[in-house]
Amino acid sequence: MHLTDRVMMPLFVVAGLALVVGIGWGFFFTPDDFRQGSTVKIIYLHVPTAMMAINAWAMMLVASLVWLIRRHHVSALAAKAAAPVGVTMTLIALFTGAVWGQPMWGTWWEWDPRLTSFLILFLFYLGYIALWSAVENPDTAADLTSFMCLIGSVFAVLSRYAVLFWNQGLHQGATLSLDKDENISDVFWVPLLISMAGFVLLFIALVLLRTRSEIRLRRVQAIEMRERVA
Repeated sequence: MHLTDRVMMPLFVVAGLALVVGIGWGFFFTPDDFRQGSTVKIIYLHVPTAMMAINAWAMMLVASLVWLIRRHHVSALAAKAAAPVGVTMTLIALFTGAVWGQPMWGTWWEWDPRLTSFLILFLFYLGYIALWSAVENPDTAADLTSFMCLIGSVFAVLSRYAVLFWNQGLHQGATLSLDKDENISDVFWVPLLISMAGFVLLFIALVLLRTRSEIRLRRVQAIEMRERVA
């Protein structure tokens, strides 16, 4: 708690600056794409949030495994704290993807493999959050949600690699790649990287903030339980 109290505010500040610079630069100071026009600028929201939606679930998976193996309560609370942030990122990614897809594909939604697996991941997020709220015993809730996280990880992987598994999907390939021939132009690439860094830092800061709140809530519940027993 002492460590996070020191680093949390700087994280929020740096994240805010990166988001303002990255998104502002991308939306107002980059040219229109020769094919997609101004619609291409949705990538400064869509790509980072889609990336964080998947990586948030990966973080929850690691924390859930730590809970199942080591029974470390903070790891379970960190996974619980990350879920609302992850579902928000997923919702933003789905919405911005629909905004981009309508002019590009002529439809707001298509049952493309990546879109479908991403929607299922969103439903798993909702189910995960609902399961934490439905089970009264916190350790039992942590066990059940951890197993749910393991199952949902399949769809997190599918949403990341669906384009490689099913070539017939409408969704384009990776925006950023180690292959220079597949990367977007540098004029879009630099502000996109800054925006992605901002979303990563924002996610970390929000998870730390929510985990601290969960720890305090658990302490309050423990005190109340002792008073009832006494």
